[in-house]
Amino acid sequence: MIEPRSLGAAELLRSVGLLADGPVHWGNPVRVGGPGVYIVELAAPVKSAPVDHQLVGQWIERVPTLTLDGARPTARELAVRLGEFWLPDETVVYIGMTNLSIGGRVAAFVKTPLGDRRPHAGGHWLKTLTILSELRVWWAPTSAPEEYEDALLSAFAQAVSPAARAGLRETSVVLPFGNLQTATNERKQHGIRGSLLVDEVGGPVTKAERLAAAAAARAARSAGAKRTGVLRSNPARPRSTTARAPSGSRAAAAAVRAAGKPAGPAVHLSPEGLLALRGELDHLTTIQRPAIVARIAAARELGDLKENSDYHEARREQSFAEGRVRQLEDQLRNAVVVEGDGGTVVAIGSTVVVERMDAAGALETTTFKIVGAAEASPKTDRISNVSPIGAALVGRSPGDAVEVVVPSGRIGFRILEVR
Repeated sequence: MIEPRSLGAAELLRSVGLLADGPVHWGNPVRVGGPGVYIVELAAPVKSAPVDHQLVGQWIERVPTLTLDGARPTARELAVRLGEFWLPDETVVYIGMTNLSIGGRVAAFVKTPLGDRRPHAGGHWLKTLTILSELRVWWAPTSAPEEYEDALLSAFAQAVSPAARAGLRETSVVLPFGNLQTATNERKQHGIRGSLLVDEVGGPVTKAERLAAAAAARAARSAGAKRTGVLRSNPARPRSTTARAPSGSRAAAAAVRAAGKPAGPAVHLSPEGLLALRGELDHLTTIQRPAIVARIAAARELGDLKENSDYHEARREQSFAEGRVRQLEDQLRNAVVVEGDGGTVVAIGSTVVVERMDAAGALETTTFKIVGAAEASPKTDRISNVSPIGAALVGRSPGDAVEVVVPSGRIGFRILEVR
């Protein structure tokens, strides 16, 4: 068996069939336009992460939303966590791509201050290093930059030795130090959240907003608020509609929410609906995702990524799957489990038997299950509480007559039973 061996930037580019150009020292212009990929590397391997504690402290102070495992870190704590993702035998510390101009993207990367998102914050962990001026940049023009970025990241991971991989804090996603996710959205589980000064819609966060966020975050910490898991709600006893989740991977926006920004909307689920969503997420992450990754790897070996239909089809499938994973994670993060209490008032979780007159004048009976929007299925008569029929039924009791306005006109129901 051939042992993996480290690849320098130029060799890495050649390994995927690209012609390496460069290098230039960090901060010097890359005089080439057009799309392509670029790699930032060290002149030689460095055995431990050369993280500047002073720069890290300034980063924390400047960005009040930055958290580590859900709490505000010290400079030492954050520096240690960054160091747990350093690969001591590798020279490559970042792989990037652009569909526009390589030179423009590298220049934007270089001039973006630590903590800012603009003009380009990709690889912002590099800005914490003491040896930034010693880095050098290689590049390769290509009309298929996304595909080749994917290939470069995969080739890098394959070249990391088992011993170096085992030394990482998290070994399932192996990337250069400055890369936080793969080209197909698999992310390092580093626990650092809210590390950039940008609001939720992409605009700059003002100084006043930063101060308010910092004050709110301090107040939340002093109050000892903790996120404790999925809420359960009984329709007869209304509770807070915002689910609490464990600190760590789901505490990204805690300080921003504490500063008055809206939390994610509550997702009302029945107990069986919660199990169904968890089952779907488990299937996507443990079965479908690895299968797609394997298909991508097999297709990549066929070469010619730009014209490789198998590769592009697998990438499209992965895009859909990862989008669904993010949607499910968001829904479960904000889940509120609603269990019907067998009362006689229609609420989420109720089963409602209604009758209506059909077009021929005969009475017909229908049974609806009132559920949250995330598990609605009109074909099986599981209707959302915010749908026209569901909204009209909620709060009603047996014997009530209900008229529903729908796009096709008006429908009249009489409630026979609620259970």
